[in-house]
Amino acid sequence: MLILRDITLRVGGRVLLDGASAQIPDGHRIGLVGRNGTGKTTLLRLILGDIAADGGEVTYGARESVGAVAQEAPADDRPPLAHVLAADRRLAALTAEAETATDPDRIGELHARLADLGAHRAEARAARILSGLGFNEAAQARPVREFSGGWRMRVALAGALFAEPDILLLDEPTNHLDLESALWLESYLQSYPRTLILVSHDRGLLNRIPTEILHLFDGKLTLYTGGYDDFEALRRERQAHQKALQAKQEAQRRHIMSFVDRFRYKASKARQAQSRLKMLERMEPIAIAAEDPTVSFDLPTPEILPPPIVALEEASVGYDPTKPVLRRLSLRIDMDDRIALLGANGNGKTTLLKLFAGKLKPLDGKMRKPSKLEVGYFAQNSMEELHPRLSALEQIQALEPMAAETKLRAHLGRFGFPQAMADTKIAKLSGGEKARLALALICRKHPHLLLLDEPTNHLDIDSRQALIQALAAYEGAVVIVTHDPYLVDATADRLWLVRGGDVKPFDGDVADYRTMLERERRAARAEEKAEAKAAAAEAVAPADEPVAPPPAAPAAPKADRRARAQAREKLAPLRKATKELETKLDRLNAEKARVDGQLADPATYDGPAARLSDLTKLSSDLARAIEKTEEAWLAAHEALEAAQADEADA
Repeated sequence: MLILRDITLRVGGRVLLDGASAQIPDGHRIGLVGRNGTGKTTLLRLILGDIAADGGEVTYGARESVGAVAQEAPADDRPPLAHVLAADRRLAALTAEAETATDPDRIGELHARLADLGAHRAEARAARILSGLGFNEAAQARPVREFSGGWRMRVALAGALFAEPDILLLDEPTNHLDLESALWLESYLQSYPRTLILVSHDRGLLNRIPTEILHLFDGKLTLYTGGYDDFEALRRERQAHQKALQAKQEAQRRHIMSFVDRFRYKASKARQAQSRLKMLERMEPIAIAAEDPTVSFDLPTPEILPPPIVALEEASVGYDPTKPVLRRLSLRIDMDDRIALLGANGNGKTTLLKLFAGKLKPLDGKMRKPSKLEVGYFAQNSMEELHPRLSALEQIQALEPMAAETKLRAHLGRFGFPQAMADTKIAKLSGGEKARLALALICRKHPHLLLLDEPTNHLDIDSRQALIQALAAYEGAVVIVTHDPYLVDATADRLWLVRGGDVKPFDGDVADYRTMLERERRAARAEEKAEAKAAAAEAVAPADEPVAPPPAAPAAPKADRRARAQAREKLAPLRKATKELETKLDRLNAEKARVDGQLADPATYDGPAARLSDLTKLSSDLARAIEKTEEAWLAAHEALEAAQADEADA
């Protein structure tokens, strides 16, 4: 059990934790929430042991290990698989010792401990985690130094997951992931067998993974049962109850003071009046938890243009005329479109946005758009283009030198920048405030089309909700790329799948996409195992073995038919078992998608708490059942392939 007892912590003279306490039982999954700047990351560093508290204590179980994602991504010649295997230091140390040990007793002890740690399946488990985070077999063999910073952070995340510490700390783990990897990570964490403390601004993630929410507010920690929506509902109820108690106490105070004022100077009532004054002195005022300041902004209304506002006709786009990234695209965008782009990183989602934004020209084909079309493009590096020495007002004045200051201040105000904040230097703004400023800058000309590439990376939950509401009211078109499935579900009514050089409409929602990815991963793992098995068989074959056996005398037609019938009869049970397991997997995935859809529905959290608890447990049970069934399916598939190979050799 992790116990935080009366923790006081100051950073730069500012008190982040003031006598904060919490108890986290073993095996619970905790979502740590609070507004930006309240100290969530600092609290994780305290639990990890990187910093010390000014007061209070942090205690763990006698043998509990604590782990987190490395702050610096690896960058050397070792492949990702080697880095991930090395992340489990106990396993790595025992493996190294077993390779050099000479004492038979020690060798036996080492192999027993390695067996307890699952060393025989360590490499397969590490490869599976890397695959889930987007590394195919070829990428797992490349030197880590060849990857970008974002991909190296994925290696660091894979290492933390593989090490499986007793207490795992994750701080915004999806920030460097695409939607596909974020969906995999969500499924993985839902069945994490040990204690997990997760900091995230992804509302969907916080609804589906944690068993409790730990709220950091005003220097205190409060633990709530359930996911984020459940936490919000319970907190609203608690605040309403506190307000009711405060109103009752104020009425009681007024009644007592009325008695004192009437009888203070009457000798017969003086004693009673003094008694009531002492009662007032002993009455503890009921404090009401302050409301979090709300964030809101609205997008400017564009002029209506006739459809389509963008049309591609057999267009190709890329950076090298001889190697287009996307080919022969025929797409259109209308003013009322809300489109989310699906597809793993590297398939061309950002390239497509750059084409729509006019940053790239078609290599061939045509792109048609009205001459009046204004496009607002929020790129992943938009925040990096802000000048830290300028204020928000000075930044927009540099882009609009002829505009009146009152007009520019009014525009900034629509994005949550009142006068004082508009005059604050950008260097002093938080990441979320910089993101809102970047969005304000691209919207200054009332765009008809908004292109948003990971707009929520630095937004907290309230700011993300404000963005969702602003997009719902926006009268222009939106094309969005995001790793946040909640944002996709809340904003998009059309999905485009960017894959293999093509862009096609995807018929379904995020749950359907998740099911498709899981099915493809199962098939890919089965194919990889089959290839590995065939390669191993080829490697152990005698060197002088003939390439092909000498041709046998043709069998009589009747005997040949009988042999084929017997072979089919022998393989039938294996085929049936494989098919039944595949059907069961599809059914389990569909059921989990249905349950997760209910958990993602805010209305679920307004109903009975028992139903919410049942749904949460059912989702976890289904995740475990899917994993077990998947393993059984792979085993049955391998058995079928082995039997088919034996029949072929016979």
